[in-house]
Amino acid sequence: MKYTIGVDYGTQSGRAVLVETATGCVRAQAVKEYTHGVMDEYLPDGVTRLGPDWALQHPMDYLEVLYETIPAVLKETGVSPQDVVGIGIDFTSCTVLPVGADGLPLCFDPVLAKNPHAWVKLWKHHAAQYEANKLNRIAQERGEAFLDRYGGKISSEWVFPKLMQILDEAPEIYEKMDRFMEATDWVTMMLCGQERRNSCTAGYKALWHKRDGYPSKDFFKALDPRLENVVEEKLAVTLYPLSTKAGGLTEEMAQKTGLLPGTAVAVGNVDAHVSVPAVGITEPGKMLMIIGTSTCDILLGTEEKLVPGMCGVVEDGVLPGLYGYEAGQSCVGDHFEWMVEQCVPPYVFKEAEAADMGIHAYLTKKASALKPGESGLLALDWWNGNRSVLVDVDLTGMMLGMTLSTRPEEIYRALIEATAYGKRMIIETFEESGVPVDELYACGGISWKNPMMMQIYADVTNKPIKISASDQTPALGAAMFGAVAAGKENGGYSSIFEAAKVMGKVKDEAYYPIPENAAAYDRLYAEYKRLHDYFGRGENDVMKRLKALKAEARRREG
Repeated sequence: MKYTIGVDYGTQSGRAVLVETATGCVRAQAVKEYTHGVMDEYLPDGVTRLGPDWALQHPMDYLEVLYETIPAVLKETGVSPQDVVGIGIDFTSCTVLPVGADGLPLCFDPVLAKNPHAWVKLWKHHAAQYEANKLNRIAQERGEAFLDRYGGKISSEWVFPKLMQILDEAPEIYEKMDRFMEATDWVTMMLCGQERRNSCTAGYKALWHKRDGYPSKDFFKALDPRLENVVEEKLAVTLYPLSTKAGGLTEEMAQKTGLLPGTAVAVGNVDAHVSVPAVGITEPGKMLMIIGTSTCDILLGTEEKLVPGMCGVVEDGVLPGLYGYEAGQSCVGDHFEWMVEQCVPPYVFKEAEAADMGIHAYLTKKASALKPGESGLLALDWWNGNRSVLVDVDLTGMMLGMTLSTRPEEIYRALIEATAYGKRMIIETFEESGVPVDELYACGGISWKNPMMMQIYADVTNKPIKISASDQTPALGAAMFGAVAAGKENGGYSSIFEAAKVMGKVKDEAYYPIPENAAAYDRLYAEYKRLHDYFGRGENDVMKRLKALKAEARRREG
């Protein structure tokens, strides 16, 4: 039996799976919580304070995941390293870091480590909104064609706004960096010793187009004269398509992971995109919702359509020969975690403990007894801004309809419903733009752990939902790409389509809309849509004004 390993890097942790290539069966998995987690208030020195909307990480946390989880799955199963044919990784994106000429992150330098811009900027680092606004304004003024491929607006989460922020606020870091890299490319480089940047993140997060390449030098010069040659100086001209081999495992990494030197390493990938073949999707019309702290939606198509508010459409961006569409929501699991940490009174925790249940499971049980509309609540799911379809991180959350009798489980359910309404908004926007969404699929821990939420999604969207058979779908997908990098002759596969037929699976059971619930949610969604457009499309910018006042107050405090 031959095996492949997939390593999935999430927002709070990384996990590895060891998978049988011939069956897709996950033999073992191991999880490593990041030592430093998400740094959104202070650097690790505990002194250097971060500004509003910052979100950083420590790159050593990523290496620790490899050093701990890969030996763990090998030890648990007793599988010989000789039988592991490949390894692939995926990452939350756009997660980027500046590195020196030696390939090491600038934050490893004790002097530079005091500068926040030397660290990894996590996907949900939103402090580059000023730069994103500037980029969008100049692109619109110049009539740049690439803008429409990203729904008409570039997100502050992506490569160039984050790079521009470094140039604006820490030009010394910009000059010092040899390259600005996606974390998925950097970890792949650490594994195989070669820089092999993937075309997926370049296409979705760095404005690269398979036929047109990057935007012109004139455009970058218009952003800032120092950016005229940014692609050649800080990024990479040569990109490698998904399913290709980045190289073989180095001697050093082989010693640290317990694998053999030369083990095939796949080109890096994104957590959402790598998950599509892991549920067996290889054709258009099937949207996969990767539900975690945030949610990313991936959909395949046969032609390039322009969809307002999408995160991008990239040829071969998910699977070769097809166009991959991306959309998403910036706050889903984070939404519910905030509720539990900040808004649940002690008596509810005591009730959950008495019932021998976790707090999320207990709130879900209580909320399940409610009918659609029974709480009288309606929320806007913008606690971390809006990714699709408004692409505006300066929007904030809202809860409408609370009274003195409102209970925690009602708020909890309203937050879940809000994310479902946001999902329906995304689906309708795709369909109205000529990109059909015939079926829904879901993966991620929440899709396994919360049947109520999945039923609400089916009711709100009025579409059946199939669930991934694996509780670690992105890691499984990464492992599949590792098997393709190894090649059929070595016990892997000749293509990702071939791998998907064998290794990609969904559960036998699915969620189907309940007609009376769907009818009730149609009425609630209509109200959501009115609020969505009123606060999100410029009629009332009170959220942005409040956020600006908050930032001013913090600056005075600092």
